[in-house]
Amino acid sequence: MTTNTIEDAVRRVVEYMHVNLGQNLTIDDMARTAMFSKFHFTRIFREVTGTSPGRFLSALRIQEAKRLLVHTALSVADISSQVGYSSVGTFSSRFKACVGLSPSAYRDFGGVQPGFPSAAARLTPTAHNLSVRGRIHSAPGDRPGRIFVGLFPGRMRQGRPARWTVMESPGAFELRDVPVGTWHILVHSFPAGHRPHQLDSEPLLLGHSGPLVVHPGALLRPADILLRAVDALDPPVLLAHFALESRLTSPYSPSSVALRASAGRAWVRQPPGVRRRYADRDRG
Repeated sequence: MTTNTIEDAVRRVVEYMHVNLGQNLTIDDMARTAMFSKFHFTRIFREVTGTSPGRFLSALRIQEAKRLLVHTALSVADISSQVGYSSVGTFSSRFKACVGLSPSAYRDFGGVQPGFPSAAARLTPTAHNLSVRGRIHSAPGDRPGRIFVGLFPGRMRQGRPARWTVMESPGAFELRDVPVGTWHILVHSFPAGHRPHQLDSEPLLLGHSGPLVVHPGALLRPADILLRAVDALDPPVLLAHFALESRLTSPYSPSSVALRASAGRAWVRQPPGVRRRYADRDRG
């Protein structure tokens, strides 16, 4: 069986997922679409996309929810149902864990993150004085905008990165004091002029290196990462598009959002009243 045949089968399944996001899809359904046994299908799907069919489907649902929040007036409850969730609470929790903002906050901020994602809590020891270094390259003709470089436990661009940095243009990067573990360096850039969720917008640019095994005393080779246009077989980027404070479209004044950044970490803090307001709205 050729690589093209396998990729074509996986593409059929991804198209099937897109068409049936609101349905209760099973591995059996997907395997039939790919015309493989479900055990063989799960293995080849992971090999091609870097993640499992279930996680890929979940990411597509959150991606569609992001689009609906920005471009429709549907309620959070209606959107959660439309993308296949039976519980608006489960949907809201999943959305915030993946995107970094609650559904209502994502809508209010116009689909962008007011600041940058928080670094993940140090649940594992840090390999002191160990840094991940590398260089980001872009292809001729591409116009990368700000470049996000993050250290993630898997191939999904979701949740809080363990370490991250933002670059204004391709070049050298460094992630310091990396935690012990197995990591993937995931890179994405919205080209200049990119408009989130617009079909005629320039494509997102992606890059990847890994897995990278980090332990005290490890010799970490520099990573060389080439940005390329996103493909249908790439899991969606679920982290909210980051933005400067001056670009926020929130109905709340910029002074109500405290932004801090230090040593490759940042977080967004909202006043308690605003947090409660979002929590009430996201419960439907």
